[in-house]
Formats: sequence, structure tokens, C-alpha cells
Amino acid sequence: MPEGHTIHRLAGELTAAFGGRPVGVASPQGRFAAGAAVVDGSVLEGAQAYGKHLFIGFAGRRWVHVHLGLYGKFGVVAAPVPPGPVVGEVRMRLTAADAHADLRGPTRCEVIGDDEKAAVEARLGPDPLRGDDPAPALARIGRSRAPIGVLLMDQAVVAGVGNVYRAESLYRAGIDPARPGSTVPEPVLREIWADLVSLMRRGVHSGRIDTVRPEHEPEAMGRPPRVDDHGGEVYVYRRSGQPCLVCGTPMAAGRAAARNLFWCPNCQH
Repeated sequence: MPEGHTIHRLAGELTAAFGGRPVGVASPQGRFAAGAAVVDGSVLEGAQAYGKHLFIGFAGRRWVHVHLGLYGKFGVVAAPVPPGPVVGEVRMRLTAADAHADLRGPTRCEVIGDDEKAAVEARLGPDPLRGDDPAPALARIGRSRAPIGVLLMDQAVVAGVGNVYRAESLYRAGIDPARPGSTVPEPVLREIWADLVSLMRRGVHSGRIDTVRPEHEPEAMGRPPRVDDHGGEVYVYRRSGQPCLVCGTPMAAGRAAARNLFWCPNCQH
């Protein structure tokens, strides 16, 4: 599932490609035909991201709410290239004179109003990429006996953090993902939040997740670059059984709240 940095980057791409002008909206697949008809030809005023939720704003206070889920993809082509014939199951297609975008396989794609948008946002915790105050998230973690590795993935606690940023931020902080949230000192929680802000902002800029410090980059360590569908240089994610880049201990793997979990048994306590 795309993490928050991907959705924020996508919001920026959509705003840059379509913002401030009328946009054609269609549903080649047909499942969004009624919603597309409501906003077709309207001015796309801009797109916003909140955690893993994307809101595309149209004139008249109408929003297309998109959640990509596990399999959704939203490809934006900001160039005067004709969109061409529809390939695959395209839920929504946006078109302008010099840009087009196709949405495939989302969990959610619907037209909503301001009240419904506010209701979605009310269910979410602070988002590291929106400049939100982390206090509600830190307070909730600080009074919970649930594992911090589970809490960081709970979108009602922190919005936008997924499996990769969860694993990497806890490694960088030296915290065992199984440790109860209430046992993590508040200053450490603030450091984790600040680290998430920095790492996720870097991800928005680069379009990939890189979490290793300069001294652990491939060039610095004389090791080959990581090869993985997710891209980026990481410490623990999808590295079970491989040596820790810092201490050499084989990485551990497990499950928590039905998601894969990765950590270093030596570096994280």
C-alpha cells in the first residue's frame, strides 16, 4: 500500500498538471460514471493529501476522494501527449489540453462534499507531512500498552505512516517494535516524530524511501545498492536474515496486526 509520502507527492503532481482550469473527468471502466458526470468539465482547484487519503478539489466545494488501497495506481502525465486508448480497468481519467491521468484499482473513488471530507479527516491522527501538531499522537501512544510498532501503523494515531516508515523509524530510534507505547519516553517519541517528518519529506521530493544515514550508503560501505521493488536504501525493511548494516546481527521478521514486521534484535530494545 502506498505510504503518505506517495499521496502527498501525487497531490502536488495533480495540482501542477491540472490546477486552476477545467478538466475532463470520465470513467472508462464505468464504476465511477455517476461521480465523473458530477465534476466533468469543472475547474480542478487543487489536490490535497491527508495521510493515505487523496482529495481532489473541484469548483463548487466538491471533492473526489481517492484511497489507493493495496493495488491502486494513479499515473499522471504532465505533457502534451494524447492519452491514447484505454488500457486495463481505468476507474477515472482526467484530461486537459496538455496533461492526463489514469486511476486504476483504488479502494475508494467517490465525489463528496466538505462535511464528508471533514468526517474522513476527523478519523485520522496527525500527519507528519502536513505540519500537524504531534501532541495528540504522542499522548495516545504514551498512554497505550499496545506495541509501538502497531500504534505507528494505526491511521487514527499517526496518518500516513506505513510498513516501511514504521520499521525504519523504530530502527533509527533503537526501539523494539514490540515495546509498549507507554514505556517509550516522551522525548524519544518526539524524536521519532521529527525523524518521520524528515524522512517522509525526503520521500515526497525523491519519490522513493531512503532511510540510511550517509555512513551506511552503499558507496560508503562498499556494498552493492539494494535491489527491491520498493526501491531506496533501508536498514531493516524486507531484510530478514540479512546482516544489520550497523552491528551485523541477522535481521528478524515477524507479524504484528496482520502486517510483516522487521527489526534488529541487537540494535532495538
